[in-house]
Amino acid sequence: MWTLAVSAQNPERYAPGAEPDRIILNVTADPSTSMAVNWRTSDLVSEGFAEIAVAEADPRFVSKAKKLKASTQKLVWENTPAANYHSVIFENLQPATKYAYRVGGEQGWSEWIHFSTAAGSGQKLSFIYYGDVQVNIASLWSRVAREAYAKAPDARLAIYAGDLINKANRDVEWGDWFRGGGFIHSMIPSFPTPGNHDHYETPEGINTTSVFWRPQFTLPANGPKGLEETCYYADIQGVRFISLNSDQVDVSEKWAQVQKEWLEGILKNNPNLWTVITFHHPVFSPKTTRDNKRMRETFKPLFDRYKVDLVLQGHDHTYARGMANIPMKEGGQSGTMYVVSVSGPKMTDSNVDRAAWMDRSAIYTQLFHVVNVEGGKLSFDTYTATGELYDAFDLIKQKGKINRIAERIPADVAERR
Repeated sequence: MWTLAVSAQNPERYAPGAEPDRIILNVTADPSTSMAVNWRTSDLVSEGFAEIAVAEADPRFVSKAKKLKASTQKLVWENTPAANYHSVIFENLQPATKYAYRVGGEQGWSEWIHFSTAAGSGQKLSFIYYGDVQVNIASLWSRVAREAYAKAPDARLAIYAGDLINKANRDVEWGDWFRGGGFIHSMIPSFPTPGNHDHYETPEGINTTSVFWRPQFTLPANGPKGLEETCYYADIQGVRFISLNSDQVDVSEKWAQVQKEWLEGILKNNPNLWTVITFHHPVFSPKTTRDNKRMRETFKPLFDRYKVDLVLQGHDHTYARGMANIPMKEGGQSGTMYVVSVSGPKMTDSNVDRAAWMDRSAIYTQLFHVVNVEGGKLSFDTYTATGELYDAFDLIKQKGKINRIAERIPADVAERR
């Protein structure tokens, strides 16, 4: 029998120690000149530091490193071992430059780790997109992360479209997530958006993001008040990347309207050629039993009006993408490509019959996506967990018109239904 499991909640399984662990880079509003890093230690390590220098082949570069004191936050949660979470934002960096950094202190340092800052607008940009990770993370999602890194080692960010884990406040699942991504988390900046499984309900009945979210991710605080670091944006090499908190839209009309007003402002005043938006609950669901009407009615008119190029979603544990047959209120054709995907092993084949809006779909297939943007062309390649190209297309800018789509579906790969 095929079963899926989450890790047993053994509080000591991923107990923090004196040396840094769970090291992760995170995007800033402008990753060409800054970068954020987070890590964890036991609560006995009261302070943390980061050192950074331009990377050189000569190992004496370490003598030029700048040392920064971290912000430190203690997290105590139920029977989870107490931990200190440390964060630093590296600022005043040079664009398109490889840096080396390490984190820690007297009790122990990490290895020196490389990352590259983003380049200027118009330079070729690569990024990775993952649908839901959620379960069997260390055992079965890890292979997807490694294949993605092998395909796109120069990616400037990794988008996670929600449900990074299964139970928002289970430390052992976050331990699996960090183990599954390994050193990749410390080299490719993350751009996560929270899903419903990354939220929980407080004893007061308030739906909110995991207690681990903000301690372990330092993300741009440029979203609406009350939704900071879940609703945010970053400008990277001519692309505006935007995260919406769709779980809060799902549970609250108030937060839907707050995000709508905020989103319109940053779409209206957008100097970038391309716009990519990610959130968890699909505007068009592959499952016939699901219909995220509030998401669609609140945000699709803005996507149409401001010519959003790509919408990246999760939640439905299957793959589907479509643009040519997206229903439009006033006729015409959509210029926005909508994608739903899944990277972890939790799959569904129930109520996912091929719908009219889908141009390509798949079931029971772990996937990741590598997107390349250069000038007026965006290339989207969908790979299976074993590294095979399953689906591909290009979006091509046309002056005064909607994007033109050029299909590149591999001729020898049948649709997985």
